[in-house]
Amino acid sequence: MHDLIAITALGGSEQQVDTVGGITCREVPGVALASVAARMGQETKASKALAKLIGAPAPGIGQHVGDTVTAFWASPDQWMIEAPFDTHEELADQVKSALGDTASVTEQTDGWTRFDLNGDQIPAVLELLCMLDLRKMDAGSVARCSIHHVGCFVLCRSDEAFSIYGPRSSAGSLHHAIVTAMRSAL
Repeated sequence: MHDLIAITALGGSEQQVDTVGGITCREVPGVALASVAARMGQETKASKALAKLIGAPAPGIGQHVGDTVTAFWASPDQWMIEAPFDTHEELADQVKSALGDTASVTEQTDGWTRFDLNGDQIPAVLELLCMLDLRKMDAGSVARCSIHHVGCFVLCRSDEAFSIYGPRSSAGSLHHAIVTAMRSAL
């Protein structure tokens, strides 16, 4: 029998945490993800089923909502669903059960990695990374952008807390870009 050990997207056994000035970048490996795409003609039913699952209306353009299970808008009638991995290891199955035939659900947990930025000077860092109008992003906002030539989602959780989702295969490049921007801005 093999003794397999889980590793983070950056290759460690524990999450990587970097602090520069007043900003902390934390790798967040404990997230379950699933994508949802409403099927043609089922958009309203899928949206209602998603709302029931997350306990809030399905997020509109550029928004994320929810409590333990949250959803963020990815494109028209498409969302990404996130939840703590420890309690939602089978998130895609749970979402599929909740949405039934109204949507196509795809497991995304190991396809993406998340970095959380915390601190009071996040805009100075993000301005070096992406072309987003940060003055228009408040808590509950999400935007898709390119960071270091990598397609990412940027979620504003509060004025001092942002999350960046990027492809797991580009985790090292994305982490390097974030930490370099932190060192340059602060």
